[in-house]
Amino acid sequence: MNKTTSIQEQQTMIYPRRILLAVTGLSPQVVTETLYALAVRQRPPFIPTEVHLLTTVEGAQRARLALLSDDPGWFHRLRKDYGLPEIAFDENHIHVLTAADGTPLSDIRSPQDNECAADAITEMVRAFTEQPDTALHVSIAGGRKTMGFYLGYALSLFGRAQDRLSHVLVSEPFESSWDFFYPTPYSRVLATRDNKLADARDAQVTLADIPFFSLRHDLPEHLRKGRARYSELVAAARAAVGPAELIIDPVARRIRAAGRIVELPPAELAMLALFARRAQQNLPALKAPGKGVPDPEWAERFLSEYRAICGEMADIDDTERALRKGMDGDYFSSRLSKLKRKLERALGPAARPYLIDGGSTRPRRYRLALPPEAIRFDEV
Repeated sequence: MNKTTSIQEQQTMIYPRRILLAVTGLSPQVVTETLYALAVRQRPPFIPTEVHLLTTVEGAQRARLALLSDDPGWFHRLRKDYGLPEIAFDENHIHVLTAADGTPLSDIRSPQDNECAADAITEMVRAFTEQPDTALHVSIAGGRKTMGFYLGYALSLFGRAQDRLSHVLVSEPFESSWDFFYPTPYSRVLATRDNKLADARDAQVTLADIPFFSLRHDLPEHLRKGRARYSELVAAARAAVGPAELIIDPVARRIRAAGRIVELPPAELAMLALFARRAQQNLPALKAPGKGVPDPEWAERFLSEYRAICGEMADIDDTERALRKGMDGDYFSSRLSKLKRKLERALGPAARPYLIDGGSTRPRRYRLALPPEAIRFDEV
């Protein structure tokens, strides 16, 4: 283990709630194998305070009988053999995946089953990573390949600096042997899958640490803090890292940005449309109107878009009255700030390409820094 990993693991142990989360199928051994690698073999150790499993009906039955029963009770035996502290893990920590109608899944075979599994796995990872006092270690060694993929991808969506992803590796001939659960500190002879004998004490169990790229801070806040479909989260992540595209629908008073539809009040939409048209035409950035100095040209630019959005029959007398002498810096800053808040609330960090940029030098000049081909006025 390198020095960087050691420092990371030492920092991880300071979290009061440390969770081992795994998907399992017909081989509950991955739980004890992973726990052994984390708590016994790894230096410094990562000792979970609780273990959670995501599995099917048969997987849950196997986990209960093999890990939590009085005999053989391999989870309890592992703790006793290596003097591990109390770790919360009972039947309530075994979560059975369900179909769309709530029926527990005996297996994951259909596209609908996969969607339900993806949603449940993603929601559990989201809920665990929402708590600031937790460190999450995710194992993708068990269950069907799709379950492991969803679990790993969910951690990419929500994982933080203290979270880890791994796959457990077991030496031959112990891999896939039903009678092997972890290397014992004493001699224990067992039959391997090819009916040969081997001593569990001689087994080598290691963890393959899997680096992951976290997209957490590219997701809108409402997706980080609330339940969402797996497909919705993937779409949001793709939009956040993909090329920016802005579609403005003045009639419906909404836009599509970062793959999401956002409704905007007429005044904020007018301000965005003003800068969008200039970007479409490759026009230069604009200097803001001065504070306390009404600018008639600025007012006319804004009102032109505002009238088109509100329509001929709308009552816009108050706005026209407020701007009859021109738009000053305070009015401009207020509209720009409101637009920024609404976009950031709806899009999160993905709002950055769609914000009006004032540059870094003074006097500031404002523009929408999107290429012309990324902007359209159309229905959304």
